[in-house]
Amino acid sequence: MENLEQPSPLRITTTVRALSSALRGKRENVPEPGRGNGDRIFPEPEKLWFKESSAKNLRNRDFLSPTTMLNTLYADGQVPPAVMSRVLSLHGSGVLPIAGGEVMGEGLRMRVDRAAAFRSVLTDGATEYLKPSSKRQGCVVLNCPALHPRPNIPTPDSLTLGQLRTVLLADHIGALLKRQGFTVSFCPTLPEDSDIITFLQGLGTDWPTAPANWTNEEREEKIQDALVNSPYREMETERGRRTSGGGGRKAEEVEDEGALRINLKRVFQEEGLLGYDPSLGTCTVHRDSVSHLAQLDLATADCTVATATALHVTSCQDEFRQQQIAMLWRASGATHVQRHLVCGPVKTPGSHLTAAQYLQLRRGQMKEASEMKYGDQVEGQTWDDIIRVMTSATVRFELLSTVHTSPVTLDVQREGSVSTKGPRGGVFVMYNCARLHTLFDSYERGVEKGLYPEIPEGSQLDFSALKEEGEWLLLFNYLIPFSELLDQSGQALDSDAGGARVNIKTEQICKFLVSLSKDFSSYYNRVHVLGEPLPHLFNQMFCRLYLLRALRELYHSALDTLTLPPIRQL
Repeated sequence: MENLEQPSPLRITTTVRALSSALRGKRENVPEPGRGNGDRIFPEPEKLWFKESSAKNLRNRDFLSPTTMLNTLYADGQVPPAVMSRVLSLHGSGVLPIAGGEVMGEGLRMRVDRAAAFRSVLTDGATEYLKPSSKRQGCVVLNCPALHPRPNIPTPDSLTLGQLRTVLLADHIGALLKRQGFTVSFCPTLPEDSDIITFLQGLGTDWPTAPANWTNEEREEKIQDALVNSPYREMETERGRRTSGGGGRKAEEVEDEGALRINLKRVFQEEGLLGYDPSLGTCTVHRDSVSHLAQLDLATADCTVATATALHVTSCQDEFRQQQIAMLWRASGATHVQRHLVCGPVKTPGSHLTAAQYLQLRRGQMKEASEMKYGDQVEGQTWDDIIRVMTSATVRFELLSTVHTSPVTLDVQREGSVSTKGPRGGVFVMYNCARLHTLFDSYERGVEKGLYPEIPEGSQLDFSALKEEGEWLLLFNYLIPFSELLDQSGQALDSDAGGARVNIKTEQICKFLVSLSKDFSSYYNRVHVLGEPLPHLFNQMFCRLYLLRALRELYHSALDTLTLPPIRQL
């Protein structure tokens, strides 16, 4: 009977592990001559091999085990023939097919059977490479302190650029986690008719809303009662002992008489919570704090697991305040895991802009740049939608392309302009995505005119026709690794390193898309994909269309994590 089981997708990590295992063999505890009875120390498996990525190195190798690594395994770095044979015959589930290898001055270099890799990835449309390698489970609440009332609901004119950065980061992380299978909710819920919701919708952000007359008073009362009865509540007698050392009390102490106070330091010390500021001390509970906790309680209410993870996405200026909120929530009896993702500041030298002013500036610059390039055709609803999406792309790439803990510096000079060609940023990415759509529109028109046949099944194609170095670059650096890139945000949440703080590589998708666009643009400008309608040229053209169709879907998948729809024409 024919085996209909689908082969596992090719993975870079799986291949590196298999190569390391083949090279190391069972040598973990072999005594090294000249070192007495000590065990020989071998490098970690993941450090034995490196995936190449530059066009220059990919001309002669795909993976490299450097000479320094070989010297730690074998005398004078000489790989025994049996080991070399084992490495060259490597195969297995998820392992890239090996074509050959040799020891050169820089080390042991391996080449992938590229035609086999193209065939494996592209024949079925590369769908398995456009999603995370494994599904996760769990409930994550993304809490954005910048959107909580203090005491009023924020507006676009009161929202700072640093706070806007946290909102867009929360939106991006939420999309990434949903793709991995997590149940994701956002906090706080905002009035559906509020200006801030309209503003966020203009950026493509779908934030949870409730009717304007909705209240959360029942949960607020529950939280208040829980804090009143909390074991961490500081009673009047405790405060009295601290202030009875003689002399009059300060006016604010008199005003605080009867106020509800919680000893936050005791919370994190007695519950063994790491990473919290030791100066948190005792906190007076105010109404906006109770409202904040009630919103968190609401956001976790529908979680299908006993313990959810609340990820507080906050600016560095608000980190201390958010740690107070986190410990108040714990003091109220909440047992959910709490992590803090802290963002660096957004700087605008020479200017001070609110989020609304910044968006208005970028939208105006985008419209001006479009009119300069496309002239009078820039009018009507279609172009309004294009400019809105391109503006959102510009803003997101400007605020999300930097490591979240680092500051972002923006050029907000009004006489400047947003380039539609420069090889960086959201506009460049969206432009190249649109080029792919234009290419396939041109092919479809060619089919309608009878110039080209329909694209055949991938099994009918000879993918050895893909010999151009840019083609392997696009597959090996982008299509194959993308799935593992999507896995990283969930893995970061699992890590306990750093205690309360968590660092997620939120900049990687933006950097990935910019790098992809540079390499695709270089390839597209160099290679004529839709050639003469001659039968002997069709195989190569179809192979390239298979590659570029997968690339188009890759753009869609990556942009979706930034909640950006693709632009299909420009």
